[in-house]
Amino acid sequence: MRPFLLSLSFLFLFTSFSCADESDKLMAGTAEVDISPTVTPFQLRSGPSDLVHDPLHVRAVAFQNGKGRAAIALMDAIGVGREMTDEAKVIAAEKTGWKPEEMLVSGTHTHTAPKGGDSSPGRIAYEKRRKDGLAEALIEAIESLEPAKVGFASDEEPTEVFNRRWYMEEGFMPKNPLGVYDKVKMNPGLNNLVKPAGPTDPEVAVIDVRDQKGQPLGLIANYALHYVGGVPRVIDEIGREVGMASADYFGEFARIMPYRLRGATSNENFVAMMTNGTSGDINNIDFYRNRGLRAPFEQVRVVAGKTADAAYRAVQKIDHYDESPIVAMKQRIVTIHYRKPKQEDIDRAIELMKLSSKERDEINSRTSSVAQNTLRFSEPEMTKTEDVIIQAIRIGDQAIVSMPFEVLVEIGMEIKEKSPFPHTLIIELANGGYGYLPPPHQHKLGGYETWLGTSRFVEDTSVVLTKNLFEMLAELEKL
Repeated sequence: MRPFLLSLSFLFLFTSFSCADESDKLMAGTAEVDISPTVTPFQLRSGPSDLVHDPLHVRAVAFQNGKGRAAIALMDAIGVGREMTDEAKVIAAEKTGWKPEEMLVSGTHTHTAPKGGDSSPGRIAYEKRRKDGLAEALIEAIESLEPAKVGFASDEEPTEVFNRRWYMEEGFMPKNPLGVYDKVKMNPGLNNLVKPAGPTDPEVAVIDVRDQKGQPLGLIANYALHYVGGVPRVIDEIGREVGMASADYFGEFARIMPYRLRGATSNENFVAMMTNGTSGDINNIDFYRNRGLRAPFEQVRVVAGKTADAAYRAVQKIDHYDESPIVAMKQRIVTIHYRKPKQEDIDRAIELMKLSSKERDEINSRTSSVAQNTLRFSEPEMTKTEDVIIQAIRIGDQAIVSMPFEVLVEIGMEIKEKSPFPHTLIIELANGGYGYLPPPHQHKLGGYETWLGTSRFVEDTSVVLTKNLFEMLAELEKL
């Protein structure tokens, strides 16, 4: 009997050690859910439409190692509202046992996605479709966890990113909406330019997830570039120009990336996603030269192809895939303060609103909206603060942080430079959308991204949020 008992004891110890080893192994899962509209007409920024140029999706990748969990979902949408994402996270949490604060949800910022809401049948149906699709993608990614390994790298694509805020020659700066002069202008055209008011970030960062056999399972890319546009429009039977729904270059990147990676096209579980980096002042307009006219959707394909090539080059640099990375995620809810207009701006807005709408438009096409916002934000009953979600994730040597804004590029570059991790990427428009987030010195220059309405919070808001993110990154580094 003793030899038999000894064998059982050895087997028990071996099994225990095996389980312990397995608990330190990375598990990853992916999902891709089509959320193209099915009820027409749906509402685009360009107006009602029943035309879809290319499909829209929610894509998700989930990571788990031991007790550490993180799920990242990306929706083809101009943005994601806090209420909608919170509801979808709760649905996914109830189904999977994961916590809502272990989930990051962001929008690609395509400007040709349908709008949700409650004002028409098309908008009501699409609001439900995208929320249900988001919950489904999170659940499917979490429930499909399998043994995996992960690598990190980056390359550059500098030829498609341009800072859109410019100093102009003296005498050529137009009036801003309140009838005074800013120091810089957004999208000023090609003439009378002095210099851009900020840098660009050409990095294409990738998180490359492989299955146990080394085949591609998921790829999260990140690039600091606004949408590209140029999606086709059609003329309907009564001569109206009708827009088409599209995922812009984010969707096209996801479509072609499997062809860049050997084995990805044959893996039905492979999911590629292009998250939006800090691109609040970065777009695809080359202000240095007059680019030839593009065919509809041509420039989308150009940008998608170039970023897919950069992602491929980055993947080729990875010489180690970690099978046991630390996975950890932190979330904070930070209270930030709405701006209170200066008295001189309030007085100016009062006078502007006495003018006719035509007279206001002659000053600036946005005079009416900015003047109205100035008066609204000055009212005593105006909400004073907002609670926003920021998150920080660690996956081995890779850090990911999120902010619920269109973040100007210098903020992202500062986070990358000062992060304690060798690889850091920033996902904007995550877990809500609250307008533009300029750093304090860009506030002082003025321009569209700082006007009250597009930018709603006090000038040091970016400082407050980055301070919190650096504290969270420092906590993750100690794990």
